[in-house]
Amino acid sequence: MTGQSTTTGQSRIAVVTGTAHGIGAAIVAALEADGVVVHGIDKDTVDVTDSAAVDAFFTEVGRVDILVNNAGGVVGQVHHPIEEIAVDDWSAVVAANLTSTFLCTRAVAPGMKESGWGRIVNISSGAGRSVSLTGIQAYASAKAGQIGFTRQMAHELGQFGITVNCIAPGFVLSNPSTIKQWESYGEQGQAALVEGVAVRRLGKPEDIAHGVRFFVSEDSSWISGQTLSIDGGHALF
Repeated sequence: MTGQSTTTGQSRIAVVTGTAHGIGAAIVAALEADGVVVHGIDKDTVDVTDSAAVDAFFTEVGRVDILVNNAGGVVGQVHHPIEEIAVDDWSAVVAANLTSTFLCTRAVAPGMKESGWGRIVNISSGAGRSVSLTGIQAYASAKAGQIGFTRQMAHELGQFGITVNCIAPGFVLSNPSTIKQWESYGEQGQAALVEGVAVRRLGKPEDIAHGVRFFVSEDSSWISGQTLSIDGGHALF
């Protein structure tokens, strides 16, 4: 990949959220391998659903060329019928996935506008393009919201040299929640899930990281507002 330094030869600076494990950690490793200076955020360092905490963090970091909004997940929730969903449970999932994306994007936009260059990549989910395999209504809705937010920000920020794109991962064994979900399917259910993937394997965190590397590079400088499904062809079925 190309384009990981500024015109003055300085390394690009990135912020990646949700880096405690899995996909986020793989994205950090991939960007660092490309010479990017990466500031990682996980839930133990910055609450990305808190406006003041997010603003304070980005003020301390300073210039940010690349933002990867990867934080999110199901916040420990499982499926319940819609009539049993508490407002607080709904709000927690939306905050973790969608509000965090808004707050971090809002924080970096002024600096990217000033420099005339920026790359923002939002990590949504196949659930945002279809349905949640776990049946969590707020998760599917928030991930679909990220896709809509991506399009809107691409439209708004493109004139300033900023591209905004999205990745919708398929099933990746990347964290305790997905491992627990995989184990709950049992041998028969696991086989059925893999059978529904065109390339007949589950995803790896590195598969998603490769997509991020492309979107933040100069090779994708005329691509914006797009959502790329990285799911081994599962979206075909």
